[in-house]
Amino acid sequence: MSVLRSMDKLPDLNRATVLLVSTEDALLQQLAESMLKDDCASELRVHLANSLPLPSNVNRPRIDLIVFVINLHSKYSLQKVEEFLQHVDSSFFLGKVCFLVTGAGQESHCSVHQNTVIKLAHTYRSPLLLCDLQVESFRAAMARRLVRILQICAGHVPGVSALNLMSLLRSPENPPSKEL
Repeated sequence: MSVLRSMDKLPDLNRATVLLVSTEDALLQQLAESMLKDDCASELRVHLANSLPLPSNVNRPRIDLIVFVINLHSKYSLQKVEEFLQHVDSSFFLGKVCFLVTGAGQESHCSVHQNTVIKLAHTYRSPLLLCDLQVESFRAAMARRLVRILQICAGHVPGVSALNLMSLLRSPENPPSKEL
């Protein structure tokens, strides 16, 4: 088992690979299925992981994007993602990592405050996406968005780099302290 590195394998022509990481297996599976339904010019590969580090495997494809899914209804979900981040090489944080937060729609049931996750995304200088994955239409829209982000991260969209895209998606560098 080792640290995930973004540049340890050569990119595949017309193939894009995303790694969805969460402790919520059912949500990951539903999101993966929605992503695979999306019409994509590239061959789309979706890998699911409920823990990191991944086992060392020479056949593992290059990972173009890592999406950490955090459920606001579970402190365990946030704790595990914080642990998983230690197994990701810093080069991934140059545009190939994003955080997807689910469960924000039912704020009264949240055990993790949104500001905690905002701080986490800000610390890792990665974009934060919010979506209630329980609702199929929201999940489908997020799947389309993630597929588009993945295509850019894989280098399949001319003129746009992953770092450029993530800098546009990221919140301002110095968010007002009263919000955090």
